[in-house]
Amino acid sequence: MTDGQLYLVFGGKVSDPRTTDFVDASELDTVGIYPTYEEAKNAWKGASQSKVDDAMTKYVVVCLDKLLYPEDE
Repeated sequence: MTDGQLYLVFGGKVSDPRTTDFVDASELDTVGIYPTYEEAKNAWKGASQSKVDDAMTKYVVVCLDKLLYPEDE
């Protein structure tokens, strides 16, 4: 069952682990697009855990609907 939204999971090297300032957009790792937050969260967790020893790599979950339909906020 979907919640009607889409979620993108991606990550890469950041300049500061406290931010989402990615160093090189051409090197971003796109994990996937998911129909539920729960699936996206699980994918994010797996990708993040695979890079746990690299403090300068960060993965994020982005709700695509907020980008596609900003007027709905």
